[in-house]
Amino acid sequence: MYRIAKEFAFSASHNLTDLPEGHPCKRVHGHNYVVTLELASEELDDTGFIVDVKELNALRDWIDDTLDHRHLNEVFDHPNVTTEWLCKVIFDWCKARWCQTSAVKIQETPKIWAEYRP
Repeated sequence: MYRIAKEFAFSASHNLTDLPEGHPCKRVHGHNYVVTLELASEELDDTGFIVDVKELNALRDWIDDTLDHRHLNEVFDHPNVTTEWLCKVIFDWCKARWCQTSAVKIQETPKIWAEYRP
C-alpha cells in the first residue's frame, strides 16, 4: 500500500455549547489547527503518483476560503464543532474529490489531535 500525506494550517474559533457550565471549552476559544490529509492506494498512476500533490491545493483553497479566521460553529451552523467532528467533515469533503482519501488528522494543540479513518 502506498501512502502520501500533506499538511494544511488554519486558525479559527469555536465553542462546545453542550458542555457543562464552567468547562473551559464551553467558552469561545481558538486554535491554530494543523490538518493532515492522507491518501492511500495499492497502485500508482502513470506518472508514479497516488495523486499529484499539486491537486491537493484545492483543499488548501477551501480551508482558506471557508475555515480560516472564522467561528466554526457559525460556518457549520453546529453547536459542537469538536476536532473529531471536523475530521469527518474534512474527510468527506476530500473523499468526494479524491477516492484515495484514507484519513484526516487534525492537531488542535501541539499535544492534542484527533483522526478520522474509516
